[in-house]
Amino acid sequence: MMIKALKELWQYRELVYNLVLRDLKVRYKNSVLGVLWSWLNPLLMMLVFTFVFNVMQRSPMRDFHIFVLSGLLPWNFFSAAVMGGLFSVTGNSHLIKKVYFPREILPISTVLSGLVNFIISLPVLFLLALISGVPLSAWVLLLPLPILVQTCFTIGFVFFLSTLEVFYRDTHMVMDVAILAWFFLTPIWYSVQQVAETATLLGVHFSPRRLLFWLNPMASIINTYQDLVYHGQLTTWDFLARTAVTAVIILVLGYAFFLRFRGRFGEEL
Repeated sequence: MMIKALKELWQYRELVYNLVLRDLKVRYKNSVLGVLWSWLNPLLMMLVFTFVFNVMQRSPMRDFHIFVLSGLLPWNFFSAAVMGGLFSVTGNSHLIKKVYFPREILPISTVLSGLVNFIISLPVLFLLALISGVPLSAWVLLLPLPILVQTCFTIGFVFFLSTLEVFYRDTHMVMDVAILAWFFLTPIWYSVQQVAETATLLGVHFSPRRLLFWLNPMASIINTYQDLVYHGQLTTWDFLARTAVTAVIILVLGYAFFLRFRGRFGEEL
């Protein structure tokens, strides 16, 4: 069933392109600054984090703003794609009821439009790094690797959420809280090395740092971006490899879950 669905999806690839283009046009419609917002938004957030954690708390990290921005940009891509993709099916109920097309196109196009916006914002990170005197090593050329892993993981995750939102309309309320908690549990403005190696809770000894990588795929993905851009090396090959496998598993399971229930979308909407 999945192979057949993939073949059908490929036949509708032009529709995916048109929907991605539509999402991008809607995002910047009636916006004075247009695409510049994809640069200004993360820059403004970076300034806030830099002021709070580098000025007020005097973080010992050099070029703290580059460290934050290299993690903030991919996180913004993830959170925007998840929260937007969650409504990708329910928000297009008028299309689902009138026209036939593979329903998975809707969450995929939402994530891909977020990916395009993320790629547009990357030059700001590179330019700011050069201005700040932060050397960009040849490791930056490996950035497509975490981008691919993150995109696979995000699409798979959105398959689950967009399906659940059709049947349980309070899914987005749960995710509003979950995405905020997820943000704080992801090392964006703090280094992985700052996470305790060992801890004890209710008499149980465990490693918070290891659990962070094992239970939070975004932690490994964000850390990879910061490794490649800020540190100029890749120190977590093993965790990235496991995360890549996890991303593929989530993608396959999410797609299977979506296909299992997509036939009921029309009657539920």
